Amino acid sequence: MSNAVVNGLAGAGGGIIAQIITYPLQTVNTRQQTERVARKGPTPRGSLPPNPSAGGTLVQILQVVSSEGLGGLYSGLKPSLFGTAASQVFKNKAEAIATANKRKGHGDGSVGIFSWLVVAALAGSLNVLLTIPIWVLVTRMQTHTQAERKIVEAKRDVMAREASESSLIGSSLQDKMAEYDSIKPHPYGTLYAAREVYGEAGIAGFWKGIIPTLIMVCNPSIQFMIYESLSKRLRDKRAAKKQGLKKVTALEVFLLGAFAKLGATVSTYPLLVVKSRLQAKQEIGGSILLQYSGTLDAIIKMIRYEGLPSFYKGMSTKIVQSVFAASVLFMVKEEIVKLCSILLDKGQSFLR
Repeated sequence: MSNAVVNGLAGAGGGIIAQIITYPLQTVNTRQQTERVARKGPTPRGSLPPNPSAGGTLVQILQVVSSEGLGGLYSGLKPSLFGTAASQVFKNKAEAIATANKRKGHGDGSVGIFSWLVVAALAGSLNVLLTIPIWVLVTRMQTHTQAERKIVEAKRDVMAREASESSLIGSSLQDKMAEYDSIKPHPYGTLYAAREVYGEAGIAGFWKGIIPTLIMVCNPSIQFMIYESLSKRLRDKRAAKKQGLKKVTALEVFLLGAFAKLGATVSTYPLLVVKSRLQAKQEIGGSILLQYSGTLDAIIKMIRYEGLPSFYKGMSTKIVQSVFAASVLFMVKEEIVKLCSILLDKGQSFLR
């Protein structure tokens, strides 16, 4: 089994495990990003379920579990796992190219800073074009109940306003209000999400948010550039001091991965918020002023109606989720690669 295959399988395995562990945080974070509240304006009337973005991350997780069950935290997990595995394949292709260059006498076998910027940008762009339909569905599935609450809230508000203006409150109105109050949206499946996206915008709907997503290909470039640079520096430092243990430990890999992902997340987070809002069902915005026709329209309206802080909604949750996920990914990958190396060495020794 070649190193490229081992690294590919290890990367995909690490990515999947990290995704499963941190997915509830990702679900809550997507809902935080897509919750739209204007700086000024009247407070909506009615007593519907609490604002999904109110309170801390733990409070929001408990709210989701209370209203939707544990399944609400894992809505969209299946397509997300597929997308994660596919993304890791492209990342490991860059490592394979670096190894091939070493055989040709170019470089030392590690992916250098400039190589990461170029190779990851090209691989990332292709990755985006091929996998963005998956992430559109994931975003829809994560925010479906949030959008449905907004739709019900708007209907209830309109009915209450019309009743107030006409001064008519009858049993039928009360029954209708009670019906709206009793509605509890539930997560939906991948096929339903796909039909909804196609029904709204056709095939083009599966590539919503393509512009900010393409720009965001610099995120893995920054992440792996930081990780590879720090990892190489640590190894070189140990080699210079002639220390017996030159390999990086699992804990060190975890910490390096966390630091690398932290830097990448903070620098590209505003683009992630714009992408999520474009891919989510537009009814989440409630008011037409908070619904977007494209990337530029989203940026202008977010600045005008919500202010610059809207670009960093849920960033603390994202930092925890992405840093922990990246750390687990790197740690699991390194351990899988080590295990495969040991098994291959034992297998060769047995054949001898």
